[in-house]
Amino acid sequence: MNDFCIDVKNLNKHFGNQHVVKDFSLQIGKGEIHGFLGPNGSGKTTSIRMMCGLLTPDSGSGHCLGMNIFTQRDLIKRRIGYMTQHFSMWGNLTIRENLMFISRLYGLERPRAIVERTLSELGLLSRQHQLAKVLSGGWKQRMALAACLLHKPSLLFLDEPTAGVDPKARREFWQTLHHLSDDGISILVSTHYMDEAERCHKVAYLSYGNLLASGTIQSIIQAQNLTTMRISGRGLSALENRLQRRDGIEQTVIFGNNLFATGRDKQKLQAILAEVIPAGYDTCRVDTTLEDAFAWLMKNNNEKSFN
Repeated sequence: MNDFCIDVKNLNKHFGNQHVVKDFSLQIGKGEIHGFLGPNGSGKTTSIRMMCGLLTPDSGSGHCLGMNIFTQRDLIKRRIGYMTQHFSMWGNLTIRENLMFISRLYGLERPRAIVERTLSELGLLSRQHQLAKVLSGGWKQRMALAACLLHKPSLLFLDEPTAGVDPKARREFWQTLHHLSDDGISILVSTHYMDEAERCHKVAYLSYGNLLASGTIQSIIQAQNLTTMRISGRGLSALENRLQRRDGIEQTVIFGNNLFATGRDKQKLQAILAEVIPAGYDTCRVDTTLEDAFAWLMKNNNEKSFN
């Protein structure tokens, strides 16, 4: 129909009296890795389930892989892979046994050959006979991704796939995702990690059911129109407390021996720093980060969580 693997508009979902997703719209290009961010309870999982046909929206419209998310849900499920937040393989089966069982659920022809190929492609051959319940978080994650790929989906939905996984395994996982993207597979991945968000081609930020931002990393940062200053020195906690009481300082954060202060008005921010910061500190302007932009978005939309 178009160049989007996902194209949804004004999706809404209620659970009882709670309006968990509000007029949600998103477009994701084919072959794109699209990050999906937001605090716990923001509606990310509900939005994912609506986009992939697992949950019917209350209202709105949309297509996934060119198929209607209201009327063609069964067809959509055959073309996607969905990796849930929580490990859902069978613990008393080995990696190979899990994949064989899932391949038969899909009704795949020549399941043994498909499982053999998938074990090899995902680097699982050396552990194929280990029980799933004794695997580390990183190996469980890799096996779950292998299960999603058995039927050669065109689109992957990954719901916080690296939660609780060590940094080395996270890096290897993301290398795999980029290989899949290069092969033309589209990926929507939810995450809480800013470094993972920056690995995506585009990101979307959801807060309490509202989509606050969507686009490239740079476009989202620029849209917030923030100026960030770095202050280096000692005794930064006391200095941070003083800055937080000043109108014009939107947010502050300390990393090691550096204090970062952010504001919307560049001149006002610099004037406050000149007044408050004593001699002996080094001050310079730095690039505003994605984390700064998201913190600003959250700060200005907290009240919506109770609407």
